[in-house]
Amino acid sequence: MTLQARNITLQLAGNPILHGVDFTLKKGELVGLIGPNGAGKTSLLRVLANLQKPDSGDLSLNGKNIRQYSIKALAKKIGYLAQGAPAHWPLKVQRLVELGRLPYLSPWGTLSSRDRDVVATAMKQAEVTHLSERIISTLSGGERLRVLIARMLATEPNIILADEPIAALDPYHQLHTMELLREHCDRGGSGIVVMHDLNMAARFCHRLVLIQQGNIISEGPPCNVLKTDLLAKVYGIKADTLVNENDILVIPRRRLNHTEQL
Repeated sequence: MTLQARNITLQLAGNPILHGVDFTLKKGELVGLIGPNGAGKTSLLRVLANLQKPDSGDLSLNGKNIRQYSIKALAKKIGYLAQGAPAHWPLKVQRLVELGRLPYLSPWGTLSSRDRDVVATAMKQAEVTHLSERIISTLSGGERLRVLIARMLATEPNIILADEPIAALDPYHQLHTMELLREHCDRGGSGIVVMHDLNMAARFCHRLVLIQQGNIISEGPPCNVLKTDLLAKVYGIKADTLVNENDILVIPRRRLNHTEQL
């Protein structure tokens, strides 16, 4: 399943956010969307999720204009995890994850045995089964995020769009979440993840897309994007990059002054 954006422009409250962005997500790949704060990463992700209408440009899914899909059909194909993982209702964890099956239910329909199996599998994958009877509002930020990941997995989407899904997690669950996303893509799905942790992005993503001020500055394999000159230009930092056969490690050293960034 291919998600494609062409010449996307966007303004919010009169401020230019995205400038003629072209982007393609192919089956089987996990793409890391990286860049400094305010670069337009979340806005681009929302456009790709069909949650934010661009001012101009085209968005297609498998060659079909995304607006030709019903909301229910899109909900089955694209899973979206918002930044900050909001949960607005005082529901039990079990019930919240079950909401991931709503696109498959008829009005007033109840969960089938398969629906319940899918929910149980999603909770097991996200390691939140032991929280099933807890009220979502009583959980820590990291626990709540993992529950919302389970709800997204319960939808069985082809495409996962996740905005900073590891920011609130401890190292164990950061690795676990990235493993889940990579495994989803290795099984034939695809995903885009907004990230600030460049090392985790380099380790798990097939491709990185570097954004600055609403423009794509560079994209490609992590070793081609995480170059010291690009990090200096876009992030304003002096960094060392260590590359071996399988990994790339970024070590930020210091901030650069304006003259050094030119």
